[in-house]
Amino acid sequence: MHVCLLSPLSNLDPAALEAAMAAAQANGCDHVVLPNPFAHDPQGRLADPAADDAAGDAQLQQWLALAHKHGLKLLVDLRIDEIGGGSRLLQEHPHWFRARTSALPDPRAQRAAPDIAQGRFAYAEEGAGLAQWWSVRLRDWLRGGLAGFRVLQPQRVPAALWGSLIADVQTQVPAAAFLAWTPGLGLAALRSLHGAGFDAAFSSLAWWDGRGSWFFDEDVALRSLAHRVVATIDPDAPSDAPPPLQRTQRVRLAAAFGDAWAIAEPTALPAPTDTDADEAPTIPVDTTHDLRLRPLLRDGALTAVAVEPLGAAPWLVLLNSDHDHLLPVPGSALLRLLGDSESLLSDQGEPIQGDQGGTLEAGEVRVYRSVPARPVLASARARTPADVAAAAARICIETVTPSVDDGRFPVKRTVGDRICVEADAFCDGHDRIAVALLWRAADARTWSTAPMRALGNDRWRGEFPLERLGRYEFRIEAWRDIFATTHADLEKKRAAGTLLSVDVQEALAQVEAARARSRGPLAARLKAIVARITRSEDPLARAEILLEPGTAEAMARADDKPFRTEYPMTFRVEAERRGAHFSSWYELFPRSQSGDLARHGTFDDVITRLPHIRAMGFDVLYMPPIHPIGEKNRKGRNNAVTAQPGEPGSPYAIGSAEGGHTEVHAELGGLDGFRRLRAAAAAQGLELALDFAIQCAPDHPWLREHPDWFTWRADGSIPYAENPPKKYQDIVNVDFYASGAVPELWNALRDAVLFWVNEGVHLFRVDNPHTKPFTFWEWLIAEVRGRHPQVVFLSEAFTRPKPMYRLAKVGFSQSYTYFTWRQHKAELQAYIEELNAGTPRECFRPHFFVNTPDINPVFLQQSGRGGHLIRAALATTLSGLWGMYQGFELCEATPLAPGKEEYLDSEKYQLRVWPERAPGDIVDEITRLNLLRRQHPELQSHLGTRFYLAHNDQVLYFGKFLDDAHLARSRSLVLVAISLDPHAAQEAQIEVPLWELGLPDHASVAVQDLWDGHAFAWHGKQHTIRLDPSRPFSLWRLRAGATS
Repeated sequence: MHVCLLSPLSNLDPAALEAAMAAAQANGCDHVVLPNPFAHDPQGRLADPAADDAAGDAQLQQWLALAHKHGLKLLVDLRIDEIGGGSRLLQEHPHWFRARTSALPDPRAQRAAPDIAQGRFAYAEEGAGLAQWWSVRLRDWLRGGLAGFRVLQPQRVPAALWGSLIADVQTQVPAAAFLAWTPGLGLAALRSLHGAGFDAAFSSLAWWDGRGSWFFDEDVALRSLAHRVVATIDPDAPSDAPPPLQRTQRVRLAAAFGDAWAIAEPTALPAPTDTDADEAPTIPVDTTHDLRLRPLLRDGALTAVAVEPLGAAPWLVLLNSDHDHLLPVPGSALLRLLGDSESLLSDQGEPIQGDQGGTLEAGEVRVYRSVPARPVLASARARTPADVAAAAARICIETVTPSVDDGRFPVKRTVGDRICVEADAFCDGHDRIAVALLWRAADARTWSTAPMRALGNDRWRGEFPLERLGRYEFRIEAWRDIFATTHADLEKKRAAGTLLSVDVQEALAQVEAARARSRGPLAARLKAIVARITRSEDPLARAEILLEPGTAEAMARADDKPFRTEYPMTFRVEAERRGAHFSSWYELFPRSQSGDLARHGTFDDVITRLPHIRAMGFDVLYMPPIHPIGEKNRKGRNNAVTAQPGEPGSPYAIGSAEGGHTEVHAELGGLDGFRRLRAAAAAQGLELALDFAIQCAPDHPWLREHPDWFTWRADGSIPYAENPPKKYQDIVNVDFYASGAVPELWNALRDAVLFWVNEGVHLFRVDNPHTKPFTFWEWLIAEVRGRHPQVVFLSEAFTRPKPMYRLAKVGFSQSYTYFTWRQHKAELQAYIEELNAGTPRECFRPHFFVNTPDINPVFLQQSGRGGHLIRAALATTLSGLWGMYQGFELCEATPLAPGKEEYLDSEKYQLRVWPERAPGDIVDEITRLNLLRRQHPELQSHLGTRFYLAHNDQVLYFGKFLDDAHLARSRSLVLVAISLDPHAAQEAQIEVPLWELGLPDHASVAVQDLWDGHAFAWHGKQHTIRLDPSRPFSLWRLRAGATS
């Protein structure tokens, strides 16, 4: 049904009206609506519907003739809720109406006579009378050739009366159409019309901005009421006709959304060859279907609607409600809107793929036809025969922990640990399963086995010890435990008193089968069990023997493991030495240890510093590269591009005529001097760590001996290294995939590491490993640790999180971190929690350096002694690994320039002199913190850190424990509070975590101040603490139990 609304054109002369009807026909309309030809007011009320109106009859006949001439069916407006106040119908049946005046009352004037009569449809007798009267009158009009009515104000007549009236009329005139004029009605009014029997109702599309959700709410209400006729224009406001773009948009939406649509004022439209009807899209199905509109997307100016006909494929309507701008629409988004099972065809019949959605013009409405997408079918080769499927694993093993990338990389632990393994394991049905953990050292041929225990919810747990240094492997297997299932059934039936002799016979048969497949002592033991069972005639006595623990244990040993399933991945564990997860590093430049700026320091000078370093509690002495330093492009004081005569250059510019990565700088004392230092350090309980920097000075021997390990420019030069914004004119990089690099360069670098391992170095700090291939590191570390598992590699990779974690996965035992730049409470807490969870927890060990020769943190530059104490406390209590570069203990943080993270007079380019003590230093505090770390295992790892509530953003407050099981056993933990304010005292109300110790909130707990040893008790969980910049931290040990 396509309707042309000509109600406002009732004053047209016959010629103009005929032109309007001709235009309506040209626009594809099949119905035309005119006002009621009988006398009425502007609101459509008939003055006297009972009167004989010859003029109205003549007018109606004229309109019918014009409509017939143009192939149109004529509908007229109808309003029955009110009539004129002077109507004969009111006079004949006054009790059917309530009279009122249309004008507002004026208290200054005499009351006006009623001019409107409202039908009393709400009253049964009066309403029935009115409906019957109108039924007769409407039939009279319809018999003259009228096709039906556009009903105005339909909500003012009860739906039941409309239903009886319309049914009565259509009994006599079946083709009579009743169209309810419903634009603007609220949802309640629309719902009140349900059951009224209208053939159609009008939507409010002409008033929709293309975005509001109310349009779809109205559509739902209309859909349950009648067919929808979508009006593209307000017929009562022809002077406000929309501009062409908006009119075209509405016509296209009407064609796509409605069961029928309506236009108005067709004489104002363009010629029939360029009409609004021509703008309507081609709709994929006959729109006599019931249509359901389903909004899919309303995103700014873009609205996407699925139009779903009953029994037919839907189509997609896209609307750009912005009449001034283009709107890009990606094809991938379109394909998702109607679901994965659909593909979309454009108006030209081309499929929409990928990002081919294109662009919507300003105000454009576009329709896409949906067709079932061709499904992806398995090829004959991809299909699995039933016998092959039946041989597949029946038992499911999932979510194995610990693992890194599902076993692609090993997890990291320490020798002496018991590694806890968990997995989900389950099978179909209700039969019992058994799950076993198998493990071995990588050099062992046989596997050790232990049963895993059920934790509930199909989760299983087992443990095994890491007794030696190096690589371990473990795997998990499971099978259906037939006898365990039988055992459980016998127990249940015995307890319920439902045990039958056949149940015992079936269990006995399983024992006999186990005896038959067993050998040696186990077979003899099972034979004895069978004999005991068969000697008894009492089913209950037999069941008792079958339920004995000894029987279950023997059957478990004889189990043939039906449906045995092994998890497809063998998991690996790196068992490393204690120093890989707990150590304290002190970094210094050997050349600055002479105490005299005029003399280059030696390893022997370093030996004199060892007692002081060890006394502070450090166990690792780390030195930057100790190799010969290049002469070419040597850097000068404060990173000057050109060195002055006698300046030592940067130790990271490795290599000269004296040698490269396996030689020692002569002024340090050569290899013999290094060996003396190594022995002296060992005597002090200190281990040496060396810097492994894969880079070369331009005069490194490798450039002369192996030019095919490098990348050369076309002019024969070689580019120097850069790490923007830093430039290293004194360094060039090797190319790991240069023409001669594989395998020669890789082997040479491995051999350089092995050289120093053979010299007793087992700790390597690796410079910028993230700029070298990950595959190289995985290979090199495996090569070294496969021979020397005591070797530990520290990654100095200040880069993005994922590359940092990847380096840990491929073998680095430790890593520098973002700790250096984490200063605020929230970011510190978030970072530690990140490192305590997921993949990082299993493989990434953070090494918290408070400063480095390259990094003079701005916080330290601006915070003085208090700031140095804060960073020392954070590093020593949050991680098992921490380090500092010489000068930190003296609170030295003078920058090259304000805000720059470079030290003034940096040791990287010149000699320095460092005293052991200085006024205001923090040597004593560092010594005490290192001692507390050694005394309290809880402080020896970043794991087991839990943050608690402190009502002050300047106070970081946390607990430390080994693990949840140890916490539950010991009922003891370490608490730490650190002020983050280096300048002022901070107070905070804290919650003492009594719940961690199994105590109620009102309990008392024994407390020891770990700094001064003072013991006391806290009562309840709320307490207030105060931290001062002179000692901006506190450490306590809490123990549940008796308090003094």
